[in-house]
Amino acid sequence: MSSVAIAALVLACCFGGGMLGIRSRLALPAHHLNPDSKDLVHLCMGLVATMTALILGLVTASAKATFDAEDQAIHTSADNVVMLDRLLAGYGPEAQPLRAEIRKALGRSISAIWGDQGATAANTEPAGPALQQGILALTPTTDAQRWQQSQALSISNDIAKARWLSITGTNSPIPVSFLVIITFWLSSLFWSFGLFAPRNATVIAVMLLSAASVSACVLLILEMQTPFSGILRISSGPLQFALEQLGK
Repeated sequence: MSSVAIAALVLACCFGGGMLGIRSRLALPAHHLNPDSKDLVHLCMGLVATMTALILGLVTASAKATFDAEDQAIHTSADNVVMLDRLLAGYGPEAQPLRAEIRKALGRSISAIWGDQGATAANTEPAGPALQQGILALTPTTDAQRWQQSQALSISNDIAKARWLSITGTNSPIPVSFLVIITFWLSSLFWSFGLFAPRNATVIAVMLLSAASVSACVLLILEMQTPFSGILRISSGPLQFALEQLGK
């Protein structure tokens, strides 16, 4: 299920809970709605609201950290690709086929991730093991070439590490059980809101706006958990810039 669909479901559950609370108010006997009952409901729902706010805050911070880490990985990968290309350019004409392969592989990666195919971070590695094998196959004849080959291998290894870190970092979606519990808590809160609210258009509009705000928070969390797809995506600008610099 997409993040938009999940957010829409949360919206429906929260707003439906509020409407159910208003209906419950009409059906309950008067002594169930006396001030003592109202105070107890407010205390209990205050506890639930505090727990919900705390959990949502922690999950939002975690999702933002994941998103920022992936964004930083893209910037680092772009820098490494350009540095690798410059090292191979300094190595000599023997490394030209490798430079051409890096450019083609990077272009394919950008198209796969930010194009219509909607790939994942697994495609951010410019050339993969074939690139490292090609660097190892070079036969340096001078100290400068040996140094450039060593540095090129080190940078290609960093690129491969960044790729695997990205894969493991984005392969941890929010558990369904967590979403179910949060949705239940939020629906309970809106039910308590409607239980003691008058039945008029203003109350209904405010509840709808509040439910939309809460569902937008859930949508933001889910979107940040998938930084290479969906509505909220990491920019391809750094890799596009790196692609323009390759071969110069």
